[in-house]
Amino acid sequence: MSKGPSGFIDADQCEQGLPWLWDEPPQAATATLILAHGAGAAMDSPFMQRMAQGLAARGVRVVRFEFAYMAQRRVDGRKRPPNPQAQLLQQWCDVHAQVRQRVAGPLAIGGKSMGGRMASLLADELGAVALVCLGYPFYAAGKPEKPRVAHLAELRTPTLIVQGERDALGNREAVAAYALSSAIDLHWLAAADHDLKPLKASGYTHEQHLDTAVQVVAEFLAARQ
Repeated sequence: MSKGPSGFIDADQCEQGLPWLWDEPPQAATATLILAHGAGAAMDSPFMQRMAQGLAARGVRVVRFEFAYMAQRRVDGRKRPPNPQAQLLQQWCDVHAQVRQRVAGPLAIGGKSMGGRMASLLADELGAVALVCLGYPFYAAGKPEKPRVAHLAELRTPTLIVQGERDALGNREAVAAYALSSAIDLHWLAAADHDLKPLKASGYTHEQHLDTAVQVVAEFLAARQ
């Protein structure tokens, strides 16, 4: 198998499409979204599968990839922490460059939790047409007193954050206190947690919230063609 400059197996020559996955729309794509996974779940987790397939059905090409630590976990089965931030950001840049060479048209970036946060640190620099964050980690677990939002005040890239109202890494009350860029649109899901799963008492189901997330992301990207 041949490898590109960043060491990824070329998707065209890898039977399983790893360590990246392309979900193509049934017809011509209106946009492409590079979607990165969160810290603890791989690119083919049920959440990532649902989002990628749902968006593809709505005309968005979705490219998923794995950070090096997660790709290594797939090889040896050993859990390990994410790579240092500098390495995660470099890998994002490498993947973005490779996808940009392969596709024409609007190219957006984003991800679940950590994957979205890393994308948010690069969105302006990469000139992304849009940024999509699903369950944004406004602060680390148990550390609401140390928000990670300074760069979000200056963000210029049109951004959509789909967030659960009771997200343990950024609930509605906490986020209301942050100074966020006017480029950021927040879409709140009722009684939902970090994985967009609602309380049963809310009357909503996880499936409904995931469908809503897919719909709002597709509409957001369609408005930026």
